[in-house]
Amino acid sequence: MKLRESRTYENLARSYASECQARTRYEFIEYGARYNGYKNIADIIDEIIYQEFNHARMFYTFIQDGEDEQIDNISIVAGFPFREKWDLCENLRLAAEDESNEANIYAEFAETAREEGFPEIAKLFEDVMQVELYHKQIFNELHTQMREGTLYKKDKPVTWICGDCGYMATDTEPWDECPLCKAKRGSIKLILEAQKIRFNIK
Repeated sequence: MKLRESRTYENLARSYASECQARTRYEFIEYGARYNGYKNIADIIDEIIYQEFNHARMFYTFIQDGEDEQIDNISIVAGFPFREKWDLCENLRLAAEDESNEANIYAEFAETAREEGFPEIAKLFEDVMQVELYHKQIFNELHTQMREGTLYKKDKPVTWICGDCGYMATDTEPWDECPLCKAKRGSIKLILEAQKIRFNIK
């Protein structure tokens, strides 16, 4: 089966559109975090934004690699979320849901690609799905910590690090203003379990 004649071809286009929209939605959330003084939440989301860009790039590449002629249009029918408003905490929760939904869809797309004889594309969908599940964990944890007031308050002493200058101090709560460079609390590197688990940090 030729790629252009397959459902996988349309699924690649849908996935490209989905990643482009996710990237923009997360840019809105990143802007909201930075605007409200949460510089390190913004930096974490910025990393996710760049990863979504690269997901879109890979889907686009697979579409282009299968074609010798210029592609003027791929007609797709798909629904995309427009739920986020201007509430940072709620947007983090919605972003986690969006990532979960994308992962479920990519699992289906991988199965279709394999059935249609495109194992490399199936692997692409599966690999992106795993990253989206990690993004879901990050967004969920940021939402939970913000909602429960534990971004900068822990039950046991932890090491807080200023993201601007590297100053460190160990306590249950960090400084309001960095003693070294005077950066505000929002510049403190956040402690996320999802990141510790992924990178085997104890």
